[in-house]
Amino acid sequence: MPPTVDAGAPAPAAPHTSGEGQFRRSLSLMDATLLVVGSMIGSGIFIVSADIGRTMNSPGGLLLVWVATMVITVFGALSYGELAAAMPRAGGQYVFLREGLGHLTGFLYGWTLFLVIQTGTIAAVAVAFAKFLGVFFPAVSPELFVSFGKVPVPGGTIELGLSPQRVVGIVIIALLTWVNMRGLREAKWIQRIFTIAKTAALLGLVILGLTLGRNAGAVSTNFTHMFADMPGGTALLLAFGAAMVGSLFSADAWNNVTFAAAEVERPQRNLPLALALGTGSVTLLYVLANFAYLSTLKLSQIQTAPEDRVGTLALQHMFGPVGAYLMAGAILISTFGCINGLILAGARVYYAMARDGVFFEKAGQISPKTNVPVWALGVQGVWTAFLTLTGSYGQLLDYVIFAALVFYVATMVALFALRRKQPNLERPYKAFGYPVIPALYMLSALGIALTLLVAKPQYSFAGLFIVLLGIPVYYVWRARKPGQVGDS
Repeated sequence: MPPTVDAGAPAPAAPHTSGEGQFRRSLSLMDATLLVVGSMIGSGIFIVSADIGRTMNSPGGLLLVWVATMVITVFGALSYGELAAAMPRAGGQYVFLREGLGHLTGFLYGWTLFLVIQTGTIAAVAVAFAKFLGVFFPAVSPELFVSFGKVPVPGGTIELGLSPQRVVGIVIIALLTWVNMRGLREAKWIQRIFTIAKTAALLGLVILGLTLGRNAGAVSTNFTHMFADMPGGTALLLAFGAAMVGSLFSADAWNNVTFAAAEVERPQRNLPLALALGTGSVTLLYVLANFAYLSTLKLSQIQTAPEDRVGTLALQHMFGPVGAYLMAGAILISTFGCINGLILAGARVYYAMARDGVFFEKAGQISPKTNVPVWALGVQGVWTAFLTLTGSYGQLLDYVIFAALVFYVATMVALFALRRKQPNLERPYKAFGYPVIPALYMLSALGIALTLLVAKPQYSFAGLFIVLLGIPVYYVWRARKPGQVGDS
């Protein structure tokens, strides 16, 4: 039965014009799963446990944060599967929000994705790549050789400029953008190779930490009184919410496969499977990695790891100085594959927005030679390179995760709304545990977002401001293209 479309729904995207390329369904289930895995695993799992350990101040609290992240992420993926299978179109989550909550909500997501969520994540991971390249080549340092001045931001200032690290980050973004412009075939092979390699590296860290690196003193200290020094009452709630910024960022971007849904084979089957398999395997590895850290290092060592490089410190305890090089190599592989997946997926959202008349028109064109949105990839690359000039990892992370949580909540609202508005929409897969699991996911994400407003107000309100700033921009686009943009 064809899906029922309500009268208030926005018009479908314009058909492809003569001579224009089109997306091809050439991503298999394995490719889609590797896109989920590869977009999730970056550098965070090797770093953020230090900050979580300091915030929760107990081994048990550290593990609880990661277990909660696993549950929330998998619940989200199981819920998103319904929307992805029902609407396997380019743009993914943008399309879900547009269809469920209207054009304005969809635009606000795409706007925020472009300004900070996707591009900010790519920039942050590119900076991390450059930092770990500095382990092998000390000349790749964070010290500026050109400064463009300081910019005031919530929580302080950021100095825009060029340093060896920032230049390397920009070069990596440019290289992988160029590879993606050449076509999906090249991009997906990079994704396959680097995702398999970094998953093997993370699994190796887990196995080594639980066997070769097992430290009887650390095990006794960490697991005898696991929750002894954890804060209580309201302080625990605020600490838990603040601590989850890092873990959620490390587990984020799992929804990126929905952006490229128009290129997935048998999407009604493969998209829900890829979401479930990808998020389940990665988050389980994350929990096990933290067990490995706690088996190798005392909590105090995790909390005070130099530059928060917990993974590096763990391998140094196993292999001595060579451990730093082993971990740096693993993170270089990990971040390179992560950047590629994020670049590949993000451009598909801007393509969908352009087809709706709310982004640069050329971004809605597909190259007839490569069958990818070359212009959308280029615009994304330019803005991401600019964000890399900030050289910021922590601040970009804080902006990204709050804004992302807002739209994760909104997407669950869209799921419920579409069940009511379009009951006859063909749903090859229905959300597992509906309505309980989607509701639990929505309430969890909302609770963490509200906690962040209290625990990190300067960054959270800045993220909210970025979202709301899109409202006047949307109406400007509508005024420019009144015949293309649907009503909200």
